[in-house]
Amino acid sequence: MITAVKGFTTLGKCIGIKRGRKDFAVIHSDRPCTTVAVYTRNKVQGAPLAVNRRHLRNNTARVIVINSGIANVATGKRGLEDALTVCRLAAEEFGVKESDVLVASTGVIGKRLPMKLIEKGIRGSKNQLSRRGKAAEAIMTTDTVKKETSVKAGFMIGAIAKGSGMIHPNMATMLAFIVTNADLKASDLKTCLKKAVDESFNMVSVDMDTSTSDMAVLMSNRTVKADKEKFQKKLSAVCTTLARKIAADGEGATKLIEAG
Repeated sequence: MITAVKGFTTLGKCIGIKRGRKDFAVIHSDRPCTTVAVYTRNKVQGAPLAVNRRHLRNNTARVIVINSGIANVATGKRGLEDALTVCRLAAEEFGVKESDVLVASTGVIGKRLPMKLIEKGIRGSKNQLSRRGKAAEAIMTTDTVKKETSVKAGFMIGAIAKGSGMIHPNMATMLAFIVTNADLKASDLKTCLKKAVDESFNMVSVDMDTSTSDMAVLMSNRTVKADKEKFQKKLSAVCTTLARKIAADGEGATKLIEAG
């Protein structure tokens, strides 16, 4: 889990997007993190991806805000404004710069975010963060099980993911959030993440559909020395574990098949 890495806390709660189910998550670092991401290659992409590309020009972030139930896709200029508003509200709540906030949304396409619910969910959330936050559960949509893992190799890596349907190479309806304390520069983290994704998430197919909202984000607070080759091996293992969990939980799936 993400909080296996010291310095990271999370929360997962219900704010009313999905009746009686957790639908709002936050991942928070106690210090700025070197951060990189890879995104879906679908020609149609959601507002959160545009915002994250802008905010990660300096490869720095501290907070990720995630909602499930509504994807904020095909919502035009107003959808982009909504995503930026989420960043502004979170920046105020957590005392960080707006550019240090990333956003992710997953769920129904074509509907605007319920901003009143999201604003209410953000308010007070700083005091709800913990090492036992339910972020992995809160990002689920059609998933039947939560997906999380961690590994220790001198440095630590913790990760959560969601995905069950519309899964196909080039990133599909899946989100992955990975944190570490490995002290590697942004260019090395980017190289490692791309290789790990190519070897894992981009090898999964459930129904041959790619999607619009999907990303894998890697944050490092860079507090522990790490060898790049060793980190690559462990990061690939973490992503492969999550990819297997996604494939096994595919909508309608009864068997998991791996082809060499």
